[in-house]
Amino acid sequence: MLTLPNILTLSRILAVPILVALLWYPGWTTGYALAFALYCLMGITDYFDGYLARANGAVSRLGVFLDPIADKIMIAAVILMLVATNDITGLAIIAALVILLREIAVSGLREFLGALQVSVPVSALAKWKTTLQIVAFGALILAGALPSMAWIKTVGLGCLWGAAILTLVTGWDYLRVGLRHMD
Repeated sequence: MLTLPNILTLSRILAVPILVALLWYPGWTTGYALAFALYCLMGITDYFDGYLARANGAVSRLGVFLDPIADKIMIAAVILMLVATNDITGLAIIAALVILLREIAVSGLREFLGALQVSVPVSALAKWKTTLQIVAFGALILAGALPSMAWIKTVGLGCLWGAAILTLVTGWDYLRVGLRHMD
C-alpha cells in the first residue's frame, strides 16, 4: 500500500495546506514564489506517481482512488485562494467556477458510472483542458510573485478562459455518456 507512487500522491494532498498558506497573503511576493515552486513540484509528482505505478506494475486500488482526489483538492484549493486573494476577479470568476463545478460533477459521474462498471476514458481534448488549466493556475500564481510582469497574468487569464471553454465541451461529452446509463 505504501508504494512510492502512493507516497507521491499522498504528498500532494499533504502539500495543499502549505500551498494555501503561501497564497494566504496577497502582495507577499515571496509567498507566491514559494507557492509557484510548490505548485510545480506537485505537478511533477502528479506525473511521476502515475508513470512509476504503470512502469513498475505498482498500480494499486489506493492509488487509483487517491490520484484524482489529490488533483481535485489541489485545483479546488488554488481556485478558492486565487479568488479570495483577488488574483481572479470579475468575469474570470465565472471561468474558475465552471472549472470547479465540472471537477465536482465529473467526479460524481465517474463514481456513478464506476458502480455500473462503465469506464469513461479520458479524451485528448480533456488532456488539453487539463494542460491549459495547470498552465493557467501556475501563471496566475507566478503573476503574484512577479507583479511587475503583467503579461504573466494576462497569459494566465487567457489559459483560464481556454480551460473553461474546454471544460464545458468535455463536461458535456462525459454527461452524454452518463445519461445513456441513467434510468
